Amino acid sequence: MALAVLQDLRKTYRMGDEDVRALDGVDLSFAPGELAAILGPSGSGKSTLMHILGFMDTPTSGRITFEGADVSSLPPERRAWYRSHRVGFVFQSFNLLPRLTVVENVALPLLYREDAGGEAAREARAREALDRVGMGHRLGHRPTELSGGERQRVAIARAIVGRPALVLADEPTGNLDSRNVERVLDLLAELNREGVAVLLVTHDLAVADRAPRVIRMRDGRVQEDVRR
Repeated sequence: MALAVLQDLRKTYRMGDEDVRALDGVDLSFAPGELAAILGPSGSGKSTLMHILGFMDTPTSGRITFEGADVSSLPPERRAWYRSHRVGFVFQSFNLLPRLTVVENVALPLLYREDAGGEAAREARAREALDRVGMGHRLGHRPTELSGGERQRVAIARAIVGRPALVLADEPTGNLDSRNVERVLDLLAELNREGVAVLLVTHDLAVADRAPRVIRMRDGRVQEDVRR
């Protein structure tokens, strides 16, 4: 069974008197445990595609199947369930809360899950996720006390603490130096080898080159879908 199937996916935004087609008939499928890069310039539709795949937005038309279920037009509470249970997010700007410690930031998504247990159980899972990304020695630090590479590793730990089927990484290396770029990409590849599907959304050819599948987008359409 495919992890996600997109059929004739379209997303139109109304801007003033003009309709802007962010997605214009996208057909794609992703397998469980797949590693793929979605490549394209600004305005190509790649971020809109990520928002829809991550249950942060809904398409104007078309069909989405996720883990065998039709999720094309879910109500907000069901989209929130998928975000907290089945999808993890990694962003270019890290999106860590500066007043919380590292372990508190990572445990935060578990607050919205009834199956995560109490505070001690949530912290234990956060510690486990931080150990996986090599940040178990920074539990009590705050994001402002970390380097950019360390913050991104904490953000990855937060993305995987809920044990998702899919991690969406939106320009995850955009704010990092070359050394930390390699460390973060190696970490995402390692998670993928453990069975987590990873989609890298990027405009960087070097980042896309690390993926065995590259999807090129332009003007809301898939220009090329290459498996290597």
